[in-house]
Amino acid sequence: MDEEYDVVVLGTGLTECILSGLLSVEGKKVLHMDRNDYYGGDSASLNLTQLYRKFRPDQPPPSDLGRDRDYAIDLIPKFIIASGELTKILVHTDVTRYLEFKQIAGSFVYREGKISKVPSTEMEAVTSPLMGLFEKRRAKKFFEFLQGWKDKDPATHQGVDLDKDSMKSIYVKFGLEPGTQDFIGHAMALYLDDDYINKPARPVYDRIMLYTSSMARYGKSPYIYPLYGLGELPQSFARLSAIYGGTYMLDKTIDEIVTDSDGKFVGVRSGDEIVKAKQVIGDPSYFGAGQSNEGGKMRVVEEGKVIRAIYMLKHPIPGTENADSVQIIIPQNQVHRRNDIYVAMVSSTHNVCAKDIYIAIVSTIVETDKPELEIKPGRDLLGPIYDEFVSVTPLYTPTTTGTSDNIFVTRSYDATSHFETVVEEVQDVWKRVVGKDLVLKKREDEVDA
Repeated sequence: MDEEYDVVVLGTGLTECILSGLLSVEGKKVLHMDRNDYYGGDSASLNLTQLYRKFRPDQPPPSDLGRDRDYAIDLIPKFIIASGELTKILVHTDVTRYLEFKQIAGSFVYREGKISKVPSTEMEAVTSPLMGLFEKRRAKKFFEFLQGWKDKDPATHQGVDLDKDSMKSIYVKFGLEPGTQDFIGHAMALYLDDDYINKPARPVYDRIMLYTSSMARYGKSPYIYPLYGLGELPQSFARLSAIYGGTYMLDKTIDEIVTDSDGKFVGVRSGDEIVKAKQVIGDPSYFGAGQSNEGGKMRVVEEGKVIRAIYMLKHPIPGTENADSVQIIIPQNQVHRRNDIYVAMVSSTHNVCAKDIYIAIVSTIVETDKPELEIKPGRDLLGPIYDEFVSVTPLYTPTTTGTSDNIFVTRSYDATSHFETVVEEVQDVWKRVVGKDLVLKKREDEVDA
């Protein structure tokens, strides 16, 4: 390990693997290390034995769940938006050649105790049970306005300035009810909370158009998902890095982040060996995750917690037309919370569990000292539960940008059930590490699903 590298990457979570893949393609000399003997870190997919060992070390998996190797259960559930940023990166890097994708069969939203399909066009809005007759007309006009918008044609603007007017003012202009605002803002624009509503409307418009174009691409929902689970994603980016000369070391303890007298990064120590590099990128667990270290420097702070519960079911989720996979968003206003609750379900169609088993994962940001009660609205939608595994994990965020000491710490994965926030993080870290924006060369961004 006595070579010098441009970048050492610590941890093989998806954020780190995308970065090491892209940096390798850029011509950087990358060494990627992980203390575990498997890829994926927090974003790994586990087989049955690994799952029970993690949550119940003293209990073997029940025999009626089928074969161990039929399972790849995500610790952090997220779907890929078909026209979204992760798809662009997958296509740009040609990582799609290592993966097969399948569509998620339905996108639903919770309103007043029931779940309904999220309407994504003016035609669906007209038939949606989410709205009464008059509200349907107003929603239809709102969708027509969005679909007809052309930046350079003021006649399509109806007096609205997307860069100045708040989203709230546009909802008011079209007379949309709070419940309609909920599903537009949370189930289509995919905001976690209502902070967006008083800000300029342009990003909301962009997000709704992303949802509708993703929906149009495959039909049933805007989401796609890799066969054999999300653990395939980090491994595929690791392959990409290796093709471009990246070096991987798994099962390697990281004992110390070595800095010079000014606190600048010098290298990483593992046992008696030190590997030198210009920069280091890594997940919070390699940087003290909340503890103070070398000279009392706090590199990461906890800014909240996420609860995720994995449920094994022997039936599809009721009220979803027997869909083999779904995303359900419970907007916070509907359950008097500050943060949305997400329900993601996949099944044997995606090669992640045995036949006739369904894996549902409910997640949200923790707001009280009783997190399990907070996910109850999601749990209550699932029907009878065969088994459940609950985890509460801290959300860590770095204390500095890393540009002064060349130590770049990534953020923990949030509660959203899609990857857009992960890609925002990749773009943000990339800009700080490389000093310029991540520019993806244009290829046709089509993924077979």
